[in-house]
Amino acid sequence: MSPYALSMLMSSLAMGTIITLSSSHWFLAWMGLEINTLAIIPLMTKMHHPRATESATKYFLTQATASALLLFSTVMNAWMTGEWTIMNMNSYTPTTILTIALAIKLGVAPFHLWLPDVLQGLDMMTCLILSTWQKLAPMALLILTSHQLNTNLLTLMALASTIIGGWGALNQTQMRKIMAYSSIAHLGWMTLVISFAPGLALLNLMIYLLMTASMFMILMTLNATNMNKLSISWLKTPTLAASMMAGLLSLGGLPPLSGFLPKWLILQEMTKHHLGALSTAMALSALLSLFFYLRLSYMISMTSPPNISNANLAWRNKNNLSPINPILIVLSTMLMPIMPMLLM
Repeated sequence: MSPYALSMLMSSLAMGTIITLSSSHWFLAWMGLEINTLAIIPLMTKMHHPRATESATKYFLTQATASALLLFSTVMNAWMTGEWTIMNMNSYTPTTILTIALAIKLGVAPFHLWLPDVLQGLDMMTCLILSTWQKLAPMALLILTSHQLNTNLLTLMALASTIIGGWGALNQTQMRKIMAYSSIAHLGWMTLVISFAPGLALLNLMIYLLMTASMFMILMTLNATNMNKLSISWLKTPTLAASMMAGLLSLGGLPPLSGFLPKWLILQEMTKHHLGALSTAMALSALLSLFFYLRLSYMISMTSPPNISNANLAWRNKNNLSPINPILIVLSTMLMPIMPMLLM
C-alpha cells in the first residue's frame, strides 16, 4: 500500500475516534463510527487475499448492521424526547436497541461470532488496530450512557462473554482466534461493571489495551501465527518468549501481574452491591481463560521441538524488537504498585 494512502487511512481512523469521543450529539457520534469503519476496511484488504476480502466483507456487514441499529435507536429517542443529546436516553426501547448495537460493534456475546473469523483473515497489525483502537469509540459511548442502559441485559451479556471467551479458546490453535476470544472475555468484565462503576470499566479498558498491544507486537516480532510456531519461540528469542509468557499470565489475571488488578477491583465492587453469586460465576468463568493462557505459557517455556539448527536462530543474527515493545511489556505486567493509589 502507498505510504500516502496509508497515512490518509490512519488519519481517518484517528479522526473518526476523536469525533465520537468529543461529540455530545448522536449524529456526530454515529458519523465518527462510520468514518472508523470505512477507514479500516482498505487496511483489511491490503493483503489481496480471498481470506482478507472475506474478513473485510463480514466486518462491513456486521458494522453496517450495528450502525443502522444505533441510528434507529437515536432517531427513536429523538422522536420521543425531542433531543439528540447523548446523555438523554430515558426510554426503554431505544436504550435496549442502543445496547445491542454497541454490543455488536464491540463483539460482546452473544453478538461475538464475527470477531474470531474476521481476525483470522487479517495480518497482525490490522488485528492489533481492530482489537485496540476500534474498541475506543463504542466503549466511550457505552460509558457515557451507562447510567441509562438496561443493567440486567448488560449483566447477562457480560456473563455470556466471559464464559464464551474462555470456552471458545480452549480448542483453538491459531493465535489470532485465541486473541479474539481473549478480547471477548475481557469485554465481558468491562460490560459487567460499567453500570456500577464506569471508572473501573475505563481502568479495565486501559489495562486491556496495554496487554493486547504488547501481545500482538510480540507475535509480530516472533512471526508466530499458531501454537506450533509459538513452541519454538524460546529457541529463537528467549527474552521475547519470557516476556510473552508474562504477558499471557497477565491476560489471565494471575497475581501479582497487571491483569489481576481490574478483576480484583471489579469483584470487590460486585460484592459491595451484594452480587456474590454473580461474582462467583465471573471468577469461575475466568478460570477457563486462565487455563488456555497457562497452556500457552507451558508450550512456550517447557517444550522444545527437536532438530532446530542453531545456525539460523533469529536472536543470534538480528534484533527486530520495536523500541516501544519493552515499555508495553513493563506496563502490561507491572502495574500492581499503583493499587494503593486506586484504593484511596
